[in-house]
Amino acid sequence: MTGRWRSRVHAVLEVGEARSLAATAVKALLLAVIVASAAAGIFETLEAAAGRYGILFAAIEVVAVGVFTIEYALRLWVAPEREPGAAAHPGRARRGYALSGFGLIDLVAILPFVLGLLLPIHPDWLRVLRLCLLLKVARYVPALALFAAVLRSERRPLLGGLLVMAVVLVLSSGVMFLLERDAQPTVFASIPHTMWWAIVTVATVGYGDIAPITAWGKVFGGLVMILGIAMFAVPAGILATGFAAEIRKRDFVVTWQTVAKVPFFAGLDAVRIAEIAGLLKREVVPPRYVVVRRGEAADKMFFVMAGELEADVQPAPRRLGPGQYFGEIALLYDTVRTATVTAVTEGHLLALDVADFRRLLDAHPDLKAAISRVAERRLAATPTPDAGPPEPSP
Repeated sequence: MTGRWRSRVHAVLEVGEARSLAATAVKALLLAVIVASAAAGIFETLEAAAGRYGILFAAIEVVAVGVFTIEYALRLWVAPEREPGAAAHPGRARRGYALSGFGLIDLVAILPFVLGLLLPIHPDWLRVLRLCLLLKVARYVPALALFAAVLRSERRPLLGGLLVMAVVLVLSSGVMFLLERDAQPTVFASIPHTMWWAIVTVATVGYGDIAPITAWGKVFGGLVMILGIAMFAVPAGILATGFAAEIRKRDFVVTWQTVAKVPFFAGLDAVRIAEIAGLLKREVVPPRYVVVRRGEAADKMFFVMAGELEADVQPAPRRLGPGQYFGEIALLYDTVRTATVTAVTEGHLLALDVADFRRLLDAHPDLKAAISRVAERRLAATPTPDAGPPEPSP
């Protein structure tokens, strides 16, 4: 009984593809509490708002701490459900959650209130610590998780770029100190004093509070500015490359999973599914969109992943749903489209170009034979057979 309830609570708390009404409501509640608590902490720093709405801000903080405490306790309880086999070692699973990134963030969301009760800490420090609860949003916003994944995968080149930048800052500070110390002994009093100038110059911010006045100092300052532009381009390029690679990797994983679910490919091994996934392109079509039109030249075949489409075949239109495919006959026999297929609802499709289609069949004769058998049966069954339900997997 306890295990069943723990599994249900885990399904409600954890973010997944299949979301129940309860899970959606809990997610909305937690996001609302996060935003309200952060906003209250921000507006508390306004004296007028704090004097007028101080009681409301305090009530929001108490409610938020209560909600986050319950959430933290429940996540500790359901931690054994996170991984298969972890139920045999619940203590280890709960310790793993408590020490994980999200576990520490969940704990930090509670700490400011507790520390304020136990220790004489200035409220402003507690407010800043309280704003860290915004990191909890990363659990529900895929973009933040993607950014963290990119930082993790590109940490070595980023660290290398930051080390080079640190060396440039130190060297440019030393040279500028040497060039300007006689002309401005109070401004460029030491290398540590000069580092502020180096930072704002390499970053091309240029506040102007510290600036060279000698001719050689200005020349060197201009070179540092140009070098700063190049230096900041390096981590920007690393991050851009990392984002592109991470997105491609995630798209491939999603495509592989969807291809594996297609009944026609269900019997293929992982290597062949990966090969096919690399050839398919995802397309999303709106309702009433004509995907293929009768009489047009055929350049693709399509697999339906989600949504519903309709093919105007005779004697009656045929509905196509997830797992079904169409367009292969025109490619096999090098003819024009023999039916018009229109999206009834928003459709998620995987498209296979004609060139890739033929290379795939040439590389896998058994797959070609299976598709040909299906096409022949469709041709024998209806005069307009360019769409239809899937046959058993090869």
